[in-house]
Amino acid sequence: MSDIQWQYIFDPALALDSLPYVLKGLGYTLGISVSSMIFGTLLGFLLAIMRMSSFKPLRIIAKIYISFMRGTPTLVFLFILYFGFPFIGIQFEAINAAVIGFSLSSSAYIAEIIRSALASIDKGQWEAAYALGLKWSFIMRKVIVPQAMRVAVPPLSNVLLDLIKGTSLAAMITVPEIFQQAKIVGGREFDYMTMYILVALVYWAICSLFTIFQNYLEKKTAVYTN
Repeated sequence: MSDIQWQYIFDPALALDSLPYVLKGLGYTLGISVSSMIFGTLLGFLLAIMRMSSFKPLRIIAKIYISFMRGTPTLVFLFILYFGFPFIGIQFEAINAAVIGFSLSSSAYIAEIIRSALASIDKGQWEAAYALGLKWSFIMRKVIVPQAMRVAVPPLSNVLLDLIKGTSLAAMITVPEIFQQAKIVGGREFDYMTMYILVALVYWAICSLFTIFQNYLEKKTAVYTN
């Protein structure tokens, strides 16, 4: 332990001076993560409905997609979209490739969350709604989904937090988000440790704020269980 050069682990002055530059990437981090969450949720809901469909081919397609996306690294898709697709004549901007990649990856996890949340609603409510002559779309929108949200909010919030942290992978395809900004400063100042610790604290702060929002949503959706 005596050989460790503790003064090189964290330089508060460098961290403070570099913080504004690192935060220039905050818009990319939040933009990619929130956009991916929105698109991933839309696709995930569709996949969840397919998984619950009585039409077997739809169930099989959804199962294969979910299994494949959950079983392969997100970084692989980012590289395929940004570095691989140009070989077949398709060129994505780095930000677009990141949003597409994270949306496709997160949709598989979101699909399973939504499916389990929908399945948790008592079947008697479906039967009662159909007995009243209500349409499937109305039942989903007004009866089932509001109750399923109470179950889905905590795990969906975890997916969002994973997306926020996962956007650091976008640095691998040149997106100037906060991790990429921190790497630039670390290379310039020859002090990666300080910058990595700083960016960890920034991610922690962001996720803590979203956790507060998650708690708010849980309280709002709890009304459906009272």
